[in-house]
Amino acid sequence: MLIRGIIPGFLYLELPMDYQQMIESMTPQIYENLRRAVELGKWPDGKKVTPEQREHAMQAIIAWGERHLDAADRIGFIDKGHKAGDSCDDDPTETPLNWK
Repeated sequence: MLIRGIIPGFLYLELPMDYQQMIESMTPQIYENLRRAVELGKWPDGKKVTPEQREHAMQAIIAWGERHLDAADRIGFIDKGHKAGDSCDDDPTETPLNWK
C-alpha cells in the first residue's frame, strides 16, 4: 500500500508501507495530534477534518492505543469496577417487596 497524505501534516509518506508499519511508526506526539484533531474536528492549521480523515484518524488512534497504552488510558475505556460501599444489582441477598 502506498500511503500518501492520508492525514495532512502528520503522515505524509511516499513509501510502500502496510497499515501495521504505519501504526508502529507513529510517535506519541502524532497520536496526541490525531486525537486532538478528531476531538475538535479541525487540524492544527484550522482546516476542517473530513469524514474520511476522521475515520482514518480514529482507526489509527485506536490501533496505536491498543499497542502502546494501558487499558485504562485507551480510547473508549469503561471502568467496570465497583466503588467501596456501592450497591449492585447482582447482590445475592434480595429484599422482597411488601405491598401495603
